[in-house]
Amino acid sequence: MTVQLLRRKFTVEQFHKMAAVGILNEDDRVELIRGEIIEMAAIGTKHACCVRRLDKVLHRKLGDEVIISVQNPIGLDDSSQPQPDVALLKPREDDYLSAHPQPKDVFLVIEVADTTIKYDREVKTPLYAEESVVEVWLVDINSECVEVYREPATDGYQKVDKLVRGESLVIQAFDDVNINVNEILGNN
Repeated sequence: MTVQLLRRKFTVEQFHKMAAVGILNEDDRVELIRGEIIEMAAIGTKHACCVRRLDKVLHRKLGDEVIISVQNPIGLDDSSQPQPDVALLKPREDDYLSAHPQPKDVFLVIEVADTTIKYDREVKTPLYAEESVVEVWLVDINSECVEVYREPATDGYQKVDKLVRGESLVIQAFDDVNINVNEILGNN
């Protein structure tokens, strides 16, 4: 006899209710992906350093043209609320007090990965494409490169570029802003 495992999928609303009643607390490093509560990997020193570098570089180059959101939720649909490492958001008077940003509010999502590269590439990036996030950068700390995903479609991003040390990136929404891969990875 074969036993079939049943999975219970959650909505974003249920996910928030779990937090409100204390089932989940603010110290839990979890995100909701396709209805499943996913425990996020511990943040190592290289990962944390890279996120700080990104925050600093983006603030210096973009100033008040964007809201830089670090490790905060984006509401994608009723079953997914990822917490990307960095998101560049359209400025809003209420700074998103009334609701988490939606795909239409996002200029760029950046995921930094060392131990989670496969998950970020195969699960989160396609999810962002399905929900029409216009641009995603996947910083691969181990391979020392940045994968740039553009032109979202239901079957993934149609344009993918891989940039390495010494090469420059341009944010699609701010094509006059150049960022060298070394500024993200450091001058190791």
